[in-house]
Amino acid sequence: MADLAALSRPAAKAPAAHPPASVVIEADNLEVVFAGGIQALAGVSLTVQRGDFVSLIGPSGCGKTTMLRAIADLVTPSAGRLAVNGKTPGEARRDRAYGYVFQAPALFPWRTVARNITLPLELMHLPRAERAARAAEYLGLVGLAEFGRKFPWQLSGGMQQRVSIARALSFRPSLLLMDEPFGALDEITRDGLNLHLNALWRRTGMTVVFVTHSIPEAVFLSTRIVVMSARPGRVIEEIPCQLPAGRALEIRDSPEFNAVAHRVRQALRAGHSYD
Repeated sequence: MADLAALSRPAAKAPAAHPPASVVIEADNLEVVFAGGIQALAGVSLTVQRGDFVSLIGPSGCGKTTMLRAIADLVTPSAGRLAVNGKTPGEARRDRAYGYVFQAPALFPWRTVARNITLPLELMHLPRAERAARAAEYLGLVGLAEFGRKFPWQLSGGMQQRVSIARALSFRPSLLLMDEPFGALDEITRDGLNLHLNALWRRTGMTVVFVTHSIPEAVFLSTRIVVMSARPGRVIEEIPCQLPAGRALEIRDSPEFNAVAHRVRQALRAGHSYD
């Protein structure tokens, strides 16, 4: 969920009229410059179609998170055009067009795990029974079915992050923005959540923009991988991933998987030496 401070920020440049219905995110020559002249993004153009699973990957500090936050109206672009569902990011935020999973959990310590998950549903005025049912559903999805009555401070850091993922999924958004959500988890749990996320994406048809530093994770999850350069972030290459939509972990041993991973690795090397 966007922070309240975003309500007072100036809106990004208005999107073009009547974009294609299949386009969810459209960035055109987007730039973000922070105070002190630090340029995070330079000339980023990107189109995300409905139903895409797009991973952003690149070296630390290359602007992956900045791009995600611009889409979510948490960062105001300095130049260029950005549209979400044919609207400004601010309008899309007010429409509750997306769920957002941050790098670190943002849970209220005085609310139980279940009540943290149902918070956005309370704001949407869903009936109590529906809120409880969804909390149980998504706690089960992230492997925490028995922890609904616990408090965040009683859970490990990785478990807290899984709660934040369940909360973002609870109102079933059509667009999910995920900022390296599995980075703090152990490998076994991370593999399981990759499988769950792939299944959820296939079942719901939602659009996902996913930030990661992991090449195997990007290849396993994505329909397209956007490789970014070192700061200021530019799009070095967009690599399609045409593996079957339903993916088992064993696919990571296949020649097709390794061929895509190799292309990503080569593009990342090029991005590090961008001039």
